Amino acid sequence: MFTRWFGGRATGAERAGPLADVTVPPTAGVLSCRVLDPGGEPVRRAEFVLTDGSGRKVVGGETDPFGSVVATVPAGEYRLAVTADGFTPFHRDVTVGEGAHAGLGDVTLPIATPPPLPEPGEWEIEPMHSQIGFTARHIGLARIHGRFNTFAGAVRIADRMDRSAMHVIIDASSIDTNVRMRDDHLRSADFLDVANHPTLEFYSERFVHRGGGHWGVTGALTLHGVSRTVTLDTRYLGIGSGMEGETRAACRATTELHREDFTLTWQTMLARGIAVVGSSISIDLDIQIVRKT
Repeated sequence: MFTRWFGGRATGAERAGPLADVTVPPTAGVLSCRVLDPGGEPVRRAEFVLTDGSGRKVVGGETDPFGSVVATVPAGEYRLAVTADGFTPFHRDVTVGEGAHAGLGDVTLPIATPPPLPEPGEWEIEPMHSQIGFTARHIGLARIHGRFNTFAGAVRIADRMDRSAMHVIIDASSIDTNVRMRDDHLRSADFLDVANHPTLEFYSERFVHRGGGHWGVTGALTLHGVSRTVTLDTRYLGIGSGMEGETRAACRATTELHREDFTLTWQTMLARGIAVVGSSISIDLDIQIVRKT
């Protein structure tokens, strides 16, 4: 089939190769490569983006479990960018011809220098430039976004980062989805029950380096009077200076919670059997910390 679209121009290697049965429109071609680390192992879930001459994204995605990238695009001139956490980005100009296979072969991503870590000592979350947000499904269709407006946290940075600790306290009544009636319901005994459980707390003493700026922060989350082990998938962003010259460190973190794990079991079903509120809650954190004074 590949030869048919290529008008008989495919080589013997192409006819026998893995793209031999790929159907390609007559005005398009195929771009492929394999993304590897310096040890020759495939880099899984590396992000790739192919842009045209004006910088517009044409196609993008992630490498497969074997580090492979395969994309069918209109013939033309492109810029390929490949990025992965912990590696130096790869960029290359590439030409894809009509009915042609632009095979780049193996692309090796050099290991990137990780951003410097905060100095050992006592740090605290700076709430003015931090956010604790969440997303929940509504009636199986829309997503409801919310946040907690009041929280505080302390971080003790140890000489070895993996021996550090953090403690975060969130005011449950500060939940905010921008709809007063809904927020009042979320504060009620049906959900957070803030009268009996006024705070959410997270405490961790387990910081695991996963490569580059990627960390796993595992600890106990206490919500609705129930404690469960939770891991924050954390991307450390580095150190910078604030408006007054103070040193700041920043990170982003995500995790997913299941309401039933914390006995948040209130539910109403629609006539067609779809839950009004989804069982999974996505948590997104953007955090900046400063030296404790």
